[in-house]
Amino acid sequence: MKGFIFDLDGVLLSTDELHFEAWKKIADKLGVYFDRTVNDRLRGVSREASLEIVLERYEGTLTAAEKQELCNEKNEYYKELLQTLNEATVDDSVRETLAYLRKCGYRLAIGSSSKNTKTILARTNLTHFFDAISDGNNITRSKPDPEVFLKAAEYLGLKPEECFVVEDAEAGIDAAVAGGFCSIGISTAAAYGPTRIPISHIRELERIGVESFGEGYRRL
Repeated sequence: MKGFIFDLDGVLLSTDELHFEAWKKIADKLGVYFDRTVNDRLRGVSREASLEIVLERYEGTLTAAEKQELCNEKNEYYKELLQTLNEATVDDSVRETLAYLRKCGYRLAIGSSSKNTKTILARTNLTHFFDAISDGNNITRSKPDPEVFLKAAEYLGLKPEECFVVEDAEAGIDAAVAGGFCSIGISTAAAYGPTRIPISHIRELERIGVESFGEGYRRL
């Protein structure tokens, strides 16, 4: 194994509450019921697909243009909320684990459906840890399609079978499996059936990294 591809939200940091607040504004505008249980279904899903989930209880009919406007409106709300992010948003264990994996010689990439990935990485000072970024701006199909991970591996110059994918969402695990990657599940994805390696904390990636690279890295 030569690389780690990370989903962003829910793995390296959490912006769930920001997404919830932004989608809640859209739902309230439409008069649609929306709670955190519904919000959980949006994890790892594209903005357009998320809107379709929000609209499941909507009794009216919207044109494609109206749906796109709602997606844009949600994103503007979300981008305003992103301004609250900073280095303190990310736990020290995340930075230390990323630094350790880089020291081991792994290539690291982001594989996220979010079109705001680069903004989030910049605001939290995480950009420099990654050799490649594949996000919602360079894909046409969202998870569970493996496109975002396949492009991340391509940008790293690696084959899927040479990469771990670290995910917190079932859709992300499905995408990793479909793409031929070794899936690592954290949070709710740890208990998901197709997950190959379940972990409870990001620190466990250091052990996995050492075991994958071999005994020589135990001296680090």
